[in-house]
Amino acid sequence: MPEPLIATDGFECATCGHTWLAELEVGVGEVRDANGNLLAAGDDVTVIKDLKLNGKSGGVKVGTKVKSIRLIPGDHPIEGKIDGRITQITADKVKKV
Repeated sequence: MPEPLIATDGFECATCGHTWLAELEVGVGEVRDANGNLLAAGDDVTVIKDLKLNGKSGGVKVGTKVKSIRLIPGDHPIEGKIDGRITQITADKVKKV
C-alpha cells in the first residue's frame, strides 16, 4: 500500500502525486461514486477512468473491478486490491457495481 509522503505543508500520494493539506480527520463521512451512489465498506466498484500507478507499467484500465473496498479517511477515500496490490483511489474515478 502506498503510504502518503509527508510534505512540509501537507501530504503527497505516492501513487498519483496528488497533494493535500494535513488535517485532523475524525472519520470517513459520506463517500459517493461518480454517479452519486453512496458507497459502503465491502462494496464492489468498477474503475471508469484509466489510472496511472507509480512503479507499474500500464496502470489500471477502464472496467477493472475492485472487490470489497475499504473506506478510509483522507483525500483518497477508497482502498482496494487491484492485481494483488493495495491501491487508494478517489471516489470520482469509480462507479458502484
